[in-house]
Amino acid sequence: MRSVVLDTETTGMPVTDGHRIIEIGCVELDGRRLTGRHFHVYLQPDREIDEGAIAVHGITNEYVKDMPRFREVADDFFEFIKGAQLIIHNAAFDVGFINNEFALLGQSERADVADYCGILDTLLMARERHPGQRNNLDALCKRYGVDNSGRDLHGALLDAEILADVYLAMTGGQTSLSLAGNGAEGDGSGRATASAIRRLAADRGLTRVIRASDAEIEAHVARLAVIEKSAGGPALWAQMEAPKE
Repeated sequence: MRSVVLDTETTGMPVTDGHRIIEIGCVELDGRRLTGRHFHVYLQPDREIDEGAIAVHGITNEYVKDMPRFREVADDFFEFIKGAQLIIHNAAFDVGFINNEFALLGQSERADVADYCGILDTLLMARERHPGQRNNLDALCKRYGVDNSGRDLHGALLDAEILADVYLAMTGGQTSLSLAGNGAEGDGSGRATASAIRRLAADRGLTRVIRASDAEIEAHVARLAVIEKSAGGPALWAQMEAPKE
């Protein structure tokens, strides 16, 4: 499957206040592999950039004053994302701005990204996997061992590249866990901490299935009996194995 990891920077928010896109960054994945293809532009928004937004991404009015306008890059951008699965962190924000830019051009056939692209929101994915925790991009980089040391300010292309690594780690990597108290590093709370990402080779062989021996099964049954006697009732494992009426 062809995917495009996408990020934007804007003059501010919300889009309903007339804010515009000033940077688009995209990197391409094909079959979960980075292809090296990317789409990146800075844009002249025809309005002032909010000071608060400049503090986030560092893009100034002076910097973008001679950049192309969205209408000059719209066709190339559309061709790059068309038919792809878009991978976006907080997709509603970026999709809303993209839809607005096409709508301002009167291009109704392009005014809803969902009509020609799939959309995967990594923020929603992260919230499902890590409820109650911080799930911004910096927090996910720390959690999955992705290097974001060059991210002093937000930048659409840099953030798209980082998000690609985070997405691959979230969906296909395996974390090597260190258990505090077992001679390994922890976070001081006694919990396991992720120390590295180990990605599995796509051409790996079939996993070997090792079944319990008769002796191991007998030992398992005996252990359950001890648990039942101690608890005064059937062990949870035995309840799960019991046939449903």
